[in-house]
Amino acid sequence: MSAADETFMQAALQQAQNAAAAGEAPVGAVLVIAGDVVASGHNRTLADYDPSGHAEVVVLRAGGRAAGNHRLTGATLYVTLEPCAMCVGAIVQARLARVVFGAYDRKAGALGSAIDLTDSVAFNHRFDVQGGLLADECAAILQDFFSARR
Repeated sequence: MSAADETFMQAALQQAQNAAAAGEAPVGAVLVIAGDVVASGHNRTLADYDPSGHAEVVVLRAGGRAAGNHRLTGATLYVTLEPCAMCVGAIVQARLARVVFGAYDRKAGALGSAIDLTDSVAFNHRFDVQGGLLADECAAILQDFFSARR
């Protein structure tokens, strides 16, 4: 992964911190097209009373509005936690080129940890996946948030 990847993941980490400050599970995401951030956001399930308000979905919706298209071909999504099955479905529908995530999610991660949907015959789109970028930092913000709640 490149220095630019690390910079974009740092931006996603800042979004995760924003989520934590708002009382949301601290997951942040950034959508990049042609080297430019077109959308950023974090989990908003509580604020929006929306079970689909995961950081990835929030950012894909904003990215679609910014691009004027529901297809985000060529885009890269940076997210601090491995996407779940719902988010992988949204990523496929958006036709992203690449997903870079930080922490692995052994319980619900759908890009190789709990399940691997990248090879699903149900999906007609494939994208590159790279996991583990700044994994320790991404995991720490989640661990700190949830340990403070226990």
